[in-house]
Amino acid sequence: MWLLAELGIAHEHFDAGGRFGGLDDPKFRAMNPHGLVPVIDDGGTIIWESHACVRYLAAQYGKGTAFWNDDPRIRAEADKWVEWSATTLQRDAVDLFSAFWRTPEERHDTARIEDLKKRCANNFALLDDHLAARPYIAGDAITVADIAVGALLYRHFTLGFDWPKMPNLEAFYALMQERAPYRRHVMVSYDELRGMPR
Repeated sequence: MWLLAELGIAHEHFDAGGRFGGLDDPKFRAMNPHGLVPVIDDGGTIIWESHACVRYLAAQYGKGTAFWNDDPRIRAEADKWVEWSATTLQRDAVDLFSAFWRTPEERHDTARIEDLKKRCANNFALLDDHLAARPYIAGDAITVADIAVGALLYRHFTLGFDWPKMPNLEAFYALMQERAPYRRHVMVSYDELRGMPR
């Protein structure tokens, strides 16, 4: 949704999953057999998995912008961070969110939560170091890398944990918050997920 807004793509949005349900509906499962959101139907082209959706939208509608460069070497600068986000950062951040926020407090595994906090802090420290030399993850302009990573920052900074100071990461988060699409589509309440297992 954030990238759709950044690119100004006209679309129709349907809520699914969580309190909206519908993920087991045969019509939905025909689009995504995994029964998960997001799913894009672009004139019959069906895309699922968040980062695949982002890459598709950038490739299809972002040509001529920093979101999609025709030079694969330049594009790879963003793409490697998208992959790192999917395989490392998002895994640990989502596991922490589930263990802390989505698990009822009386069932908290404190040791697991502390381990996940350390993993997340290490991941974000690596990113903080990287951002010391550039305002955006892949250079001087926003790319799909910033979408993949930036989507995780709102929860990171609002869960209430005492994180180590990371000035470059904090400056990057402030830069994301300047964007109206980020505020509208990422900085949304997640209160309804408290104590609701995945």
